[in-house]
Amino acid sequence: MPAKITHVERDSIAESLGLAAGDLLVSIAGEPIIDQIDYQALTAQGQFDMVVERAGYPLRRVHVRKQEWEPLGLTLDQTIVACPRECANHCVFCFIDQMPPGMRDTLYVKDDDWRLSLMMGNYITMTNISRPELDRIIRRKVSPLYISVHATDPEVRERLLRNRHAGEIMDRLRLLRDNGIRFHCQVVLCPGWNDGTVLERTLRDLSGLQPAAQSVALVPVGLTRFREGLEPVRAYDAQSAAELVRFVQPWQERFLRELGTRFVFPSDEFYCLSGLPLPEDEAYEDYPQIENGVGMLRMFETDLRFAAEDEPVARTAPRRLVIACGTSVARVMQGWCDRYQPEGTTVRVKPIRNRFFGETVTVTGLITGGDLVEQLQGESCDEILICRNMIRNEGDLFLDDMTLDEVRRRLPAPLRVVENTGTAFWRAISGLEDKQA
Repeated sequence: MPAKITHVERDSIAESLGLAAGDLLVSIAGEPIIDQIDYQALTAQGQFDMVVERAGYPLRRVHVRKQEWEPLGLTLDQTIVACPRECANHCVFCFIDQMPPGMRDTLYVKDDDWRLSLMMGNYITMTNISRPELDRIIRRKVSPLYISVHATDPEVRERLLRNRHAGEIMDRLRLLRDNGIRFHCQVVLCPGWNDGTVLERTLRDLSGLQPAAQSVALVPVGLTRFREGLEPVRAYDAQSAAELVRFVQPWQERFLRELGTRFVFPSDEFYCLSGLPLPEDEAYEDYPQIENGVGMLRMFETDLRFAAEDEPVARTAPRRLVIACGTSVARVMQGWCDRYQPEGTTVRVKPIRNRFFGETVTVTGLITGGDLVEQLQGESCDEILICRNMIRNEGDLFLDDMTLDEVRRRLPAPLRVVENTGTAFWRAISGLEDKQA
């Protein structure tokens, strides 16, 4: 299908060529336009022809001459984001399969779309990519991609993903490497499934693809209480999380010697679960997996320290604050509060147990409005702080569809929503920002 133009920027090249919203892009430089990936790649050239269709008129050819990489000034229909390609797997650890019924439709979408991997950093398994699509990835030089590997042992990966094509992952990764495509990898660890010797093989195989393979994040499996009829999978506890961190350390040392990078990075949750101290800033190198929860806490504290140094507060009016967060980060968060709270301010962390999804879910971003309301009753404080990642991007709903306004009305103290940065945290606890989010 041709790509629909939804907006033409004023005074742009596209406007000067007579293009308008509603027109359809049939081809650019002789190639059909499947999506924005094609559009961006083909319009980066200095000269090319476009074939445009307008309702009621014959097809017309438009010649474009411009500076390379100069934008045309067009916005195309956002079908990639609105209708992503769906996942073809039935992973034993799939979080969406563990969702309760009756939630909003968007929470049940299983996307596995390489285009979103390029544009937004979403992780993909590559099991639903046809050979023509692989060729398009290579032709368009799509890089970097974010790939959920989980295991390089073909049999183990097929069992984990419950997809008979899943075992082809190394062939596909080699193809990407051989054609200059870079990628970051993810391993969701399920105890007894893909740890131990299976993980050792995965690390050896992926490190052999370096520098095309740029990093590997290790993430603990997330399990809710809604697993009836699903494969038995164990969660990590304090002991097994500590064992994983200690297992990884010699691999990091070896990779640093041989490759010049630590290459493999456990997610922050392993340190929270185990009680082990967070690595220092340099251990995360250039934070290649920050969006995957690897180094986020270290970056947060570094940002917090700099903010406190840049905007010191000698003393504040007496205030009592409560921070509501997930149980896994509560210990670390309380340590920050004890260290950085301004004189005159008392900050106490309230771990919120996830009764909605089950108490094995310990991260802050999956706390619901109902759990906040229930567990914060009776709190005596001047203000309650929560992290913005509890609320969807539109800023209005928690995961259980409670609105922010409804939660505010039912809490015993004013609620402030704080951005997930150390600077925002510092300004919130120091009283430098009085306006509620």
